[in-house]
Parts: sequence; C-alpha cells; structure tokens
Amino acid sequence: MKVWPIFKKEMRLYFTSPVAWVVLAVFLAIMGFFFWSIFDYFGRLSMQAAMQPMMGRDLNVTDGVMRPLFSNFSVILLLITPLLTMRLFSEERRSGTIELLLTYPVRDGAVLVGKYLAALALYGVMLALTLLYPAIVLYFARLEWGPLATGYLGLLLLGGTFLAVGILASSVTENQIIASITAFGILLALWIMGWAAESVGGTWGRVISSVSILEHFDTFSRGILDTKDVVYYLNAIALALFLTLRSLEARRWKG
Repeated sequence: MKVWPIFKKEMRLYFTSPVAWVVLAVFLAIMGFFFWSIFDYFGRLSMQAAMQPMMGRDLNVTDGVMRPLFSNFSVILLLITPLLTMRLFSEERRSGTIELLLTYPVRDGAVLVGKYLAALALYGVMLALTLLYPAIVLYFARLEWGPLATGYLGLLLLGGTFLAVGILASSVTENQIIASITAFGILLALWIMGWAAESVGGTWGRVISSVSILEHFDTFSRGILDTKDVVYYLNAIALALFLTLRSLEARRWKG
C-alpha cells in the first residue's frame, strides 16, 4: 500500500498551516498551567507534611502529581483531538479533491492509514513534549516508573481512539465544523457512560461501564496494565477505522 506519500502530504499540510502550531501552542499552555497548579499544590502539601510526619506518610509524588496530570490530559484531549482530524476528509470533500484522490492507483485503505498515521504522529509529538513535566518532577523527587509508563501508554491508546473517531466523523461530512462537533459529541457520549453506569447499577451498569472510555483509562493512570483495557482501545480504533473505510468505499461507488 502506498501509505508513505499520503503520510508525507498530511504532515506537510499540518505544519505548513496554522492548525498544528495553534493546537500545539494552546495544548502546551493549558497543560503547563495544569502542571504548575498541581505541582505547586503538592509542594505546599509537602511543606505541611514536613511539620506533620504522620501526614507525610500518605504523600506520593506519582499519585499526587502525575496521576492528576494524566486525568487533566485526557480531558484536554477530548477537546483538542477533533481539531486535529476535522479537515482530514472534510476538506477533501469540500474542495472536490476526494474524488480525484480515490481515483488514483491507491487503495482506500492506504489513504485512510496514511491520514490516520499523520494525525497519530502529530499527537505523538504532543505526548513527547509533555515528557518535560515528569523530568521536572524527577529533578525534585523520585518517580515510580511503572505508573508513569502505563500512564503514557494509556494516553497513547486513548488519543489513538479519539483520532480514529475524529477521522470517522470527518469522512461523512464536508463541513469541518460539523465534523469536529460530531466527533466531540461521540467522544463525550462514550466519556459520560461511566457516570451513567454508577446510576444504573447491576448488569446493565457493568455493560455500560465496559463501553466507557473513561473507565478503561483509569486503570492506566493508576499504574495497572490490564489486557482487557488494551484490547478495548485497539478494538475501538479498529472499529472506527473500519467504518471510515466503509464510508470511503460508499463514496467511491456513488461517484
């Protein structure tokens, strides 16, 4: 499959337009504010603990700083990832270039994979930039590497799922704003299912909880690597990309 040319084209479009730079700037500004707030609060607790040894036994920098940071990260992704994917197919549909693209000697799957990998690569850059935060924490205190690694793995899978859903939304409309809102609506629905599960309870509560994106991410942020959570995200990505591929094929048949 000719994935590489599609990937290069999308990466070039990301970084030659304001989209990537604006998203990165806003993301880092928000994450920097959250990190400073959480780290400052933990620092003040540590100073109080120095005067109250009993309180200090419960303080842990990984749980006190990195875990809340991961939780805030996941909320920001809910808002930002639709912006990364909204133009991928919507702009092609609006400009009419999607018909030309789909008539090239390139499989629909190659087009889809190339665009998805480009969005994932940009997201990977965002993740890499946040490594500055644990580096700062490590300068002052000792981190637990297990929870840190699982937390970042969870963020990678969570972001990959968000991007796949965003691409699906982008493939069904030529309006970027509608694509962004649609992706956000789907992700928000999957997000709040965890809250609904607590109210429903019983068998249905467990079923709803198993579909919730938030419930599966929580184990990663606590330093637990559970294969069922990994499988959940991989299946969600595969399903969203499969539906996107069907959408592209339907477009080809309609001409």
